[in-house]
Amino acid sequence: MRAGSLRRHLLVGILVPVLALIIANGISLYGRALAALNTAYDRTLLASAKVIGEQLEVDGVDGAARIRATVPYSALEAFEADNRSRLFYRVSSLHGELVSGFDDLPFWHGEIPARPPYAALVDFYDERFHGEEVRVAVLLQPVAGAHGRGMAVVQVAETLQLRRAVARQILVDTLWRQALLVAVIALVVLLVVQRATRPVRQLSARLQARAEGDLTPIEAPHAPRELLPLVEATNAVMGRLARLLENQKRFVRDTAHQLRTPLAVLKTQVQSALRGDLEPRQALQEVEATVERATLLANQMLSLAKVEQLRQQADAPVCDMAGIVRSVALDLSPLVADRDLDFSMDVRAAPVRAHEWMLRELTRNLLHNAIRHCPPGGALSVRLLADAGWLALTLGDTGPGIAPALRERLFQPFAAGDVRSGSGLGLAICQEIVAALGGALVLDNRMEQGRISGLDATVRLPLATMEGHGQAAH
Repeated sequence: MRAGSLRRHLLVGILVPVLALIIANGISLYGRALAALNTAYDRTLLASAKVIGEQLEVDGVDGAARIRATVPYSALEAFEADNRSRLFYRVSSLHGELVSGFDDLPFWHGEIPARPPYAALVDFYDERFHGEEVRVAVLLQPVAGAHGRGMAVVQVAETLQLRRAVARQILVDTLWRQALLVAVIALVVLLVVQRATRPVRQLSARLQARAEGDLTPIEAPHAPRELLPLVEATNAVMGRLARLLENQKRFVRDTAHQLRTPLAVLKTQVQSALRGDLEPRQALQEVEATVERATLLANQMLSLAKVEQLRQQADAPVCDMAGIVRSVALDLSPLVADRDLDFSMDVRAAPVRAHEWMLRELTRNLLHNAIRHCPPGGALSVRLLADAGWLALTLGDTGPGIAPALRERLFQPFAAGDVRSGSGLGLAICQEIVAALGGALVLDNRMEQGRISGLDATVRLPLATMEGHGQAAH
């Protein structure tokens, strides 16, 4: 499913509440306008009722009073607003006896409010007359004269077409203005979104115009603050991709370069054996040695590539470094016995957050390297201590140590101290693993009486309780 447009989200998010408010306001406005019009036109109805009341005559007193009305309908035409409304009237006694007007206009049976809106005994109500809704004003009109006194009920009804038409006109005029406001809001949203997303489009165009393989950081000095987190995150991703691609290129380049030589040697040895230049057994022994060196080289290069792969994974578990050191030492014990080494081990519990394979590969390479360089019958010690949030793994041998000129190159790939006995990748793998775990690897010659008595390889790694420290160092 395609992601929704930012313009659509903003328009819907702004216009829907605005339209809902306009609809609610329109309904309320129509009711208030109709109430205001009723107040205004009710005054006209009251005036009509008073005109009729002023023209009444009476004979008799109170219950015996007979009321007479001589009001022509034409007298009410002056109070008709236009031809869209019509007036009806009825004059009755207090008991509902018709005196004048429309006899089918229902008689009033209500009550005068305790506080009438005008200074008169008047009441207003809605009624239906001749199938139409009408507004009725009721006036209790005292009638007095030379021949008697009494009370008349004057009813004046007006159809509601005009009132509702005016209320609708007020509503329509208001809605037109509000519709114009909604259109202005929509236009402003479109323009603002267009302007606000311009840096995004410019950034997208610059990225699309880049050459293939260009993973240099994005430079966006004029980008708005809200876009900077995206730019920084993109640069971080591109940096990781650049490192990954560089490692892949280096792996392919080194593999092609380093495997070419043993394969060429192997081919030469096979051809020599086929020609009968060497005894079959001797030829097979040379082929076996070449295959072993090529296998070791290939395995170490794959290990170097795997270190970079695991570096990208952030869900490393907590491992016990002490258990791993003991296990690796047990695996390599035949090599220790073959060289008749005086082996000692002192390890303490040290939890480390890392992939177990990385810790095993680190320990295996360092221990194997120490065994290889330790003279037969020499001493080899392994110490693992934990203190102040860090562990220290030290492997000490009694070998010849390293020359100062070689020290700086030992951690570089294929920089072996003895090209006949190694591929030059062991310490490079160790250095990559230690760097990935946020630690440090140091090689120091051990001096006794002014001469080199051996080499100490020390690895320092952050303990699991100092996880944040280790990640920061990485």
